[in-house]
Amino acid sequence: MRAELATADRIDLLCAFVKWYGIRVLEDSLRAAKERGVPIRVITTTYIGATDRHALDRLVRDFGATVKVNYEIRSTRLHAKAWLFRRDTGFDTAYVGSSNLSKAALLDGLEWNVRLSSIATPAVLNKFEATFDAYWNDSAFETYDPDHHADRLDQALTQASGTTSTTDLKINLSGLEVRPFPYQQDMLERLRVERELRGRNRNLLVAATGTGKTVMAALDYRSLSKSFNNHRPKLLFVAHRKEILKQSLRTYREVLDDASFGELLYSGEDPQAWDHVFASVQSLNIQRLEELAPDHFDIIVIDEFHHATAGTYRRVIDHFKPKELLGLTATPERMDGLNVQDEFFEGRIAAEMRLWEALENDLLCPFHYFGIPDGTDLTNLTWQRGTYADQELGNLYTGNEARARIVVKQIRDKVSQPGAMRALGFCVDKKHARFMADFFQKAGFQATALTSDSPAAVRAQALADLRAGSCKTSSLWTCSTRASTFPMSTHSCSCAPPTALRSSSSNWDVDYGVLRRNPCSRSSTSSDSIGRSSASKSSSEL
Repeated sequence: MRAELATADRIDLLCAFVKWYGIRVLEDSLRAAKERGVPIRVITTTYIGATDRHALDRLVRDFGATVKVNYEIRSTRLHAKAWLFRRDTGFDTAYVGSSNLSKAALLDGLEWNVRLSSIATPAVLNKFEATFDAYWNDSAFETYDPDHHADRLDQALTQASGTTSTTDLKINLSGLEVRPFPYQQDMLERLRVERELRGRNRNLLVAATGTGKTVMAALDYRSLSKSFNNHRPKLLFVAHRKEILKQSLRTYREVLDDASFGELLYSGEDPQAWDHVFASVQSLNIQRLEELAPDHFDIIVIDEFHHATAGTYRRVIDHFKPKELLGLTATPERMDGLNVQDEFFEGRIAAEMRLWEALENDLLCPFHYFGIPDGTDLTNLTWQRGTYADQELGNLYTGNEARARIVVKQIRDKVSQPGAMRALGFCVDKKHARFMADFFQKAGFQATALTSDSPAAVRAQALADLRAGSCKTSSLWTCSTRASTFPMSTHSCSCAPPTALRSSSSNWDVDYGVLRRNPCSRSSTSSDSIGRSSASKSSSEL
């Protein structure tokens, strides 16, 4: 390796981590390369927190290297190890194998590497260079400057190593960790272009559940505050559940580094200042709206904007005249044909990151989907407004033990450790949810049913038990809570056909909310029970 460094005119290194003693082994050769004016490019990651930050500092300061780092800690984006040595003579060489830049890898470790050359394997070297340049120009790899990014890198390495929890970091380092991921920065930039260059102040941001819609909205608000002479503009954030409001308020406080920011408006809780309000859509009734001037709020953010065609949401949207309106949703398309981008935004989507894009970029947990025929005959049910009649569907599924046995059998077949799984089951109605929870219990599973009738304390305890693993299965009536509200390692079991979930928006949002990444998530399994319907309805159901 020292001989290669001594004769190279350009040096590229790709490795998962860089260690201090690895630099020590090659320091004389690296210093000589710097003295000869040899450009050095290094791509690395925060993988398992193994990189020594001071090693990167030294590469930049002592050896003139340009270093790029992938800060992604939710998934392993890079695990390759390779050196490329370019020469003006045209005799290029490369080493590809298992060695990172560490003492063990370079001296006494049991490593496997292969040497390539432009003479023997020119096509491979050309592919190497093209791939390296593609990574180098990927926004996920960010240039590292020790004078500006040391704290951020230390924090990312600590979190990636598992020695400090994400929660602890947010408490102790508020203001340091809330930076957009590259894909979020790109979406925020596109949103800014819509406003500043095209003069559009009503915008829709579409992002798959788990990619950080609320974080982007909070970062956008922080950025917009600068145009209000650095004072915080009046904000209304609208959602349909208290749990979502509380999570969103916490996110804004973390992004703004202000523990006192915002007030809740929800069933008995009334704001005092009315400057930064996180309100349930139900609380914004006609009487409440009459008390508020149309221009009272400068910025309005509406979560789950695919519900905006409902009367409760339209009432809010029609009443207020904010300087900026931002809609957030994972799925703007609806089965009833009233797509919200057409209804409210002239067919525009300001920025989007769809489910398939998020999966392709390894931003969400991989999933296994199983469509399981359960033999239920749906052909005689009434079909209305793009779905089956609720009462008829509920009567058909509730008490159907034969179908319930199929659901339980498929879980045991498809999940490696059914007793250890944590699962969500989405049901047709309240009776069906209670029936399925009871059936799971009789089958030996720990299970509970959550519906809109569940008291808040019972609901909170059930979700806490599900997170902790003391309760393994929850049956939920028609998405009475979002899977994204409690990220965990889950097996998502859909106990109802897709038509019970109102629209494709609901399907995507609740069934794939469990794909949100967290340190324990490796994959998620979704079992979808499919009944028999007429050919005229089958395409809609799918």
